[in-house]
Amino acid sequence: MPQDLITLTIPARSEYARTVRMTAAALVGRMDMTYDDVEDVRMAAEEAFVYAVDTLPEDADVTFRFRVTEDSIEMDVALGTDKADDEDTERFATLAIFILESVCDEYEFVSDEHGAHLRLLKRAGSGDAE
Repeated sequence: MPQDLITLTIPARSEYARTVRMTAAALVGRMDMTYDDVEDVRMAAEEAFVYAVDTLPEDADVTFRFRVTEDSIEMDVALGTDKADDEDTERFATLAIFILESVCDEYEFVSDEHGAHLRLLKRAGSGDAE
């Protein structure tokens, strides 16, 4: 099954949230996703971006890696540690997790040799009503 890897690096400033949302929506546009699934992907991308911005210094960039297959999209978002112990960041993380649980099939915070990052997965058809 073919897959495409798209990397998007943009300044860590809130005015670029729409760029991330629209990029995610455009990438899943070729998949067999419902309108609700596309909205879930847009919301997940924006939440991940806003969360990443909150963890990074003001002059940093946010890097998204989108892995697109025939029936899923995976988003990997590089996170910073600048504000990791900040109480406001912790409260925001709790809200972000709640939203990501609602709109993603899988999500996880990962820390590895490349640093901290957030991995999100949405499969086509996963938001369909039973």
